[in-house]
Amino acid sequence: PVPPAAAAGEESPVEGGPPDHSYSLSSGTTSEELLRKLNEQRDIIALLEVKMKEMKGSIRRLRLAEAQLREEIREKDRLLHAASAGTRKRHGL
Repeated sequence: PVPPAAAAGEESPVEGGPPDHSYSLSSGTTSEELLRKLNEQRDIIALLEVKMKEMKGSIRRLRLAEAQLREEIREKDRLLHAASAGTRKRHGL
């Protein structure tokens, strides 16, 4: 009989050899093992989703802080420009 992986056009690990990667399954994998691996992957996905939401929040806060800093810089530049223009007028430059 042809192994299911070969029938699906996938490469299967060498018989008795180590799996290709941590998610590879041996031909004798039980339903219980499959369910455990599926649940592990779901847990990983859930953690990644939480981290992505946290990162999006951090990015949003950083963008707000950047906008505020840019506005502060513009205001300080405006004040410096106004002060230097006033100094030039007083000295007749």
